[in-house]
Amino acid sequence: MTIQRMDNVLIVVVDLEAAKTFFAELGMELEGEATNEGPWADRTVGLDGVRCDIAMMRTPDGHGRIELAKFHTPPAVRAEPESAPANALGIRRIMFAVDDIEDVVARMRGHGAELVGGIAQYEDVYRLCFLRGPEGIILGLAERLG
Repeated sequence: MTIQRMDNVLIVVVDLEAAKTFFAELGMELEGEATNEGPWADRTVGLDGVRCDIAMMRTPDGHGRIELAKFHTPPAVRAEPESAPANALGIRRIMFAVDDIEDVVARMRGHGAELVGGIAQYEDVYRLCFLRGPEGIILGLAERLG
């Protein structure tokens, strides 16, 4: 076996508190917080003088995690436009299974999220949409039908 599991996805943010609130509203739980710095952090990420605050968010089933990081030093840089389209190269979105897509969209709009397109239905199987949240983060939502 080459891997055991996917552990987490890192999202670098400017406003850590807003990102934690956004993902908590989605239903994720704060697993823990820490400040990472020192030679081990520098070596791991390939930067000098790293100091960043992190918050680990966990899905309710305990299997998925998102690591939110706010870099104090060196400061974060934007590699692409905040409103990059869904077909831009790189990681574009994180998909979540939800029970009620309309409810989740309404709650996330209360935290500044906007639909990228609209809510669409794929056959009689799913209702799907993309939401753009803080820092330009795109979430995919999928509600299984039937």
